Amino acid sequence: MNPLAQTALALPFPTIDPVIFSIGPLAIHWYGVAYVVGILLGWWFAKRVVTSPKLWPDGKSPISAIELDDFLTWAVIGIIAGGRLGYVIFYNFSYYLSNPLLIPAVWDGGMSFHGGALGLLVAMLLFARRRGFSVFSLFDVVTIASCFGLFFGRIANFINSELWGRTTDVSWAFVFPNGGPVPRHPSQLYEAGLEGLALFCILTLLIFKLLKLHTPGFVAGMWVLGYGVSRIIVEFFRQPDEHIGYLADGWLTMGMVLSVPMLAIGLWGMWSSKSRTPWRTTPMENQDQAEA
Repeated sequence: MNPLAQTALALPFPTIDPVIFSIGPLAIHWYGVAYVVGILLGWWFAKRVVTSPKLWPDGKSPISAIELDDFLTWAVIGIIAGGRLGYVIFYNFSYYLSNPLLIPAVWDGGMSFHGGALGLLVAMLLFARRRGFSVFSLFDVVTIASCFGLFFGRIANFINSELWGRTTDVSWAFVFPNGGPVPRHPSQLYEAGLEGLALFCILTLLIFKLLKLHTPGFVAGMWVLGYGVSRIIVEFFRQPDEHIGYLADGWLTMGMVLSVPMLAIGLWGMWSSKSRTPWRTTPMENQDQAEA
């Protein structure tokens, strides 16, 4: 099918301005709002998890609701700093090496999920060590909460007409405003569905039906495995970054390479969880574990 015929069959791209509103030089973007909404919803859901006695051995979470409030600041710093540095290092290092003053400009876009995950991991390790409870229990709670951010973040990528997919003639293709005149896979929506919605449903089943919080690390391991599988699948439909392209044979991408180790880490987390139990070595700040 020729490009003109493909374009005629493509779905019209929704006319949503990436900027919600602006006041003078200050512009509020959907991208930034997606991060804020995702973090706040994730924090709310995480609090429901730690305050539900039926989900934990002996009816008591090793993490208090107050400590989750405190951890929110740590999480935001870890996600933003790690996500930005990951994008700079993994995806466009030479450009930012020449323009170092642009590294903090997160409002212009450019965040790496893998970098954000590493930044969040460091924040969780430091916080759990400081408060004296099992970091694997914190992993479990935070990973399911992160599904909200993944979902809304990918929707914002779609609105921004960025990270679009490869050219295609499928009936649900879009012609993105800055993606050329040909129809492309809405790979951002694929990621929202897999990394956000589908993975959230799986983890919810593990937590609320199979009570996997009793063995810390299992839920987090499934999240790492599930994200790795989802990202590798989507990479077959997603257009690689122009300045990187394909790493080999016209199909291997940086996203795939960064996701492969996640498969092994996820499987290890699930397998080794059977030898762990939730624990705490310091008094809990909030002894009242009100049932949600």
